[in-house]
Amino acid sequence: MSRTRYRPTSFEADDRRPTLADVTSLGAILNGGKSSRMGQDKADVLVRDSTMLQMVGSALNAATGRVVILGPHRDGWECWPDSVHVDGPLAGIATALSRTPRDLVAVVAVDHPFVRAATVRRLLDRADDLPVVPVDDHGVRQVTCAVYPRSIGDAAVEEAQAGGSIQSLIDRVAFDAVVPSEWHAWGEDGRSWFSVDSETALAEGLSLFYP
Repeated sequence: MSRTRYRPTSFEADDRRPTLADVTSLGAILNGGKSSRMGQDKADVLVRDSTMLQMVGSALNAATGRVVILGPHRDGWECWPDSVHVDGPLAGIATALSRTPRDLVAVVAVDHPFVRAATVRRLLDRADDLPVVPVDDHGVRQVTCAVYPRSIGDAAVEEAQAGGSIQSLIDRVAFDAVVPSEWHAWGEDGRSWFSVDSETALAEGLSLFYP
């Protein structure tokens, strides 16, 4: 495997040393929603002392070493606007998979501010040629806190252009389901995919994870 030159981003420590993950995986933040329920851009919502964007970016950076935003331009971040030109989060994933030279893309939505870097690393560790998707305690597939292999990039583009969703994509290509007994054993409690899309959800998340 050829090695790429590591360059710290604006929110990384300059003395951070590259790891294997730095040349095999990419962290990608889904940030294309309208934030209608929150009443403001979710990326800028403060959770204690950091914005949701900063929290997700920090966790992904710790797990992968490089982070991009899938969505419109934001100062200080590397941003990849959708190249598939359709609505929905699948367009962002399709863009990332078709653009990155790295084998794996760890995708986390910007409204999952409590995501754990350790959980993202666990998902990356078991990734191969299928998406790795946690399934929550209610059987819901958490497709916006998951790892996608570059090898399904063409399928992702086709599914997006056909009007599909992330859920229909993983039905099409199959996926590796991480069931609750597995992620509980990692020390995960569901916070990594807890969605903060309203002020009520933010208050609930803080009471659950920062009592």
